[in-house]
Amino acid sequence: MDHENKRQGMSRRDFLKISASVGVGLALGASGMAAVEKVVSPSKPATGEAPSGSSAPDATIPLYGEHQAGIITPQQSYMYLASFRLTASDRASVVRLLRDWTRFADLSSAGGTMRTGDNPLLPPSDTGETLDLPAARLTATFGFGPTFFRQDGKDRYGIAGKMPLYLKDIPRMPRDNLDSLLSGGDVCVQVCAEDQQVAFHAVRNFIRLSTGLATVNWLQEGFISGGPAGQTPRNLFGFKDGTANALHQSAEGYRDVVWAGASEPEWMRGGTYMAYRKIRMLLEVWDRSSLADQEDTFGRYKESGAAYGKKGEFDTADPAQMPIDAHVRLAKESKRLIHRRGYSYTDGVDQRTGNVNAGLLFVSFQRNPEEQLIPMLKLMQSRDALNEYAVHIASGMFACPGGLREGQYIGQSLLEA
Repeated sequence: MDHENKRQGMSRRDFLKISASVGVGLALGASGMAAVEKVVSPSKPATGEAPSGSSAPDATIPLYGEHQAGIITPQQSYMYLASFRLTASDRASVVRLLRDWTRFADLSSAGGTMRTGDNPLLPPSDTGETLDLPAARLTATFGFGPTFFRQDGKDRYGIAGKMPLYLKDIPRMPRDNLDSLLSGGDVCVQVCAEDQQVAFHAVRNFIRLSTGLATVNWLQEGFISGGPAGQTPRNLFGFKDGTANALHQSAEGYRDVVWAGASEPEWMRGGTYMAYRKIRMLLEVWDRSSLADQEDTFGRYKESGAAYGKKGEFDTADPAQMPIDAHVRLAKESKRLIHRRGYSYTDGVDQRTGNVNAGLLFVSFQRNPEEQLIPMLKLMQSRDALNEYAVHIASGMFACPGGLREGQYIGQSLLEA
């Protein structure tokens, strides 16, 4: 057990009361280590407080458990997806970075904050925008890309022999128009929360803590519709996105669809593979299409979300009732299941065309992308009617380790075992 990570707790509210009268703080060092080791921590939830599955703004989702949070966790309203390129030259430096990140993830997911600092001549230890905000169901999910293990044929940190079985870049698909500047990376961090500022604060401080050890490769910002809890969110085409998740939402289903198999390296037990695709939606073209064309494209009714020939969103779909190139029909015919966790995005206006730059940050989790995701992508990219209205512009694949016990840091079983 790493006893450095055990702390006496203090709620944000208590901290604000105390700091207003006496002032506390510690300046952030170059690596951020000192600031994360000496922090203002939240108190443990009292009996009767909102459980982790609640959508209440003060609800917390524990960092620790058999699996990482943010994978099968009910989706929060906001997401930041950050990719990092490691500049650390040795394994010890990588360990230091991951320790710092884990400490901060533990603190922030529980509703705490680093100390702001009491020396006005030094930068504050925390950026401060969440001092008066609740935890907002914050989660941080970490994944390692292929280049974390091997780059340009070089075993960077002596761990190439522990590379997961299926960790490879997603093969280029027939209609891809990928931007290398928005793809891949050594480490990916998915941050989700019910409050956008809470989510941004977390990703901003992951970036701060990486100074001298990593640089930001790309950063994506996403959101989903804020409908009633448990309702399938709609994408920017107005259709429900993620209905098929209901087919495997059980312990047995997650085992078969999401969690890595027994043949994987030990550090991947309880882990999974995270796939990322940035898909630009051609909204102006879509908005000029008839309702009948839109529904034929998906094979579902827009308002209810029901498959053609059915009445309810979760009624078993019959592909024979749909056009041969309908999105849902092809997904069913692929006979593959993945766990979708996508978010919409908007990136302003494309100055070259005057069109809105918006779409879907497709994120999925699966135990074997070569058997589950890749065949589905190939089928969709070659025959899907949706291709008329969407372009895949970025891609990535990351291996997410299993969950943590208190006192461990993310990737410890990979880097130290």
